[in-house]
Amino acid sequence: MTRVTTADLDRLEFRAVQSGDHVEVALELLGLANRVDADSEISRAELFVRAGEQWEMAQEFERASAAYQRAIDDGGTTIIDARALQAGALFELDLLDAAYGQLERLRSEGPRNLPTYIHIAETLQAHGDLRGAHTWATLGVERFRHQDVSPYVHDLLLELLRARYRIRVDLGLDEDALDRMIDG
Repeated sequence: MTRVTTADLDRLEFRAVQSGDHVEVALELLGLANRVDADSEISRAELFVRAGEQWEMAQEFERASAAYQRAIDDGGTTIIDARALQAGALFELDLLDAAYGQLERLRSEGPRNLPTYIHIAETLQAHGDLRGAHTWATLGVERFRHQDVSPYVHDLLLELLRARYRIRVDLGLDEDALDRMIDG
């Protein structure tokens, strides 16, 4: 068994950026996920997610979707919900019904964090679904705007508010009370 730290992930991902060899790093991350200790700083599911992200950078969306499915099946904690990431890979594969089905399952449970809402809104926006992107951005803002949050979460909330604002501009919608929170 192996212990994996944030520093280990940083080194791997930096290597992928430097070399451009996302496939090699994805394979290495999958290998780590298959032998990581239960008490490791990084969860097995997060390693599967990171492998999926590397597969996406290599334009290997089927492999990315499979890595995200392994994270979902594992059930461990991830920074961005693996179901949201898998939906993005499914959009890239033009499997729209499967992608929206994954998002609907996620919506019924309610994503647990802002990075997941941000990812979904940006993914839908990138794939031309501005109404869906607006809905997800609004859901995320509504869920987290009244919570006592850390500076990190506050920054994420502002990021989501800004994304929502840009989506609203693209939709031709007038400024609303949530848009005014950006300046407040």
